[in-house]
Amino acid sequence: MFIVFDGIDGAGKSTQIELTRDWLVARGRTVEVCFDPGSTALGLELRKLLLTPGGPAIAPISEMLLFTAARAQLVEEIIRPAVNRGRTVLCDRYIFSTVVYQGHAGGVAVDKIWQVNMAATGGLVPHLTLLFDLPAATAQERLAPTRDRMESRSLEFFEQVRRGFLTEAAGWPAQVTILDATQSVDAIQRCIRKAIGQIEECPAR
Repeated sequence: MFIVFDGIDGAGKSTQIELTRDWLVARGRTVEVCFDPGSTALGLELRKLLLTPGGPAIAPISEMLLFTAARAQLVEEIIRPAVNRGRTVLCDRYIFSTVVYQGHAGGVAVDKIWQVNMAATGGLVPHLTLLFDLPAATAQERLAPTRDRMESRSLEFFEQVRRGFLTEAAGWPAQVTILDATQSVDAIQRCIRKAIGQIEECPAR
């Protein structure tokens, strides 16, 4: 089973991934956790290039291609082999993030991003995407004072990001669960467990 945790920066994905991993392991599942971009040698190098403040200027189309290259390597090395072995994969971000950050907020044509990413990943889409929804202003307040290149962008940019995530989620109603990230950690975790339980009972494919 392939589950993605996605959404605006500052919404609490990392905490929930750890809690969900521990819950699934306690239920007897073998769990692989990864993050996008990252988790491979190539992905980590591209992550540094893309997210380190003060680096070279990167156009939105170039950002899209670099994020997608990291994702292609992640699918090839980690996600697809783990899913094929029957493991549960929890991934911090996936295609939605590139479609939203570089597309809806960055100006690259959304349909082109989907085409490139579906080709790069061999059409691998999650069984479930958990979308953490949070007002942009609240998300920015939660971020640490030291921010990466993406986190340093304007409130207006992040308002476009939030709208983009909700727009994309509407196109995948059977595979996406929208979570109110203003709730407590425990309340969000309960919603996650319910969503995973529903997928286990009635897998989308």
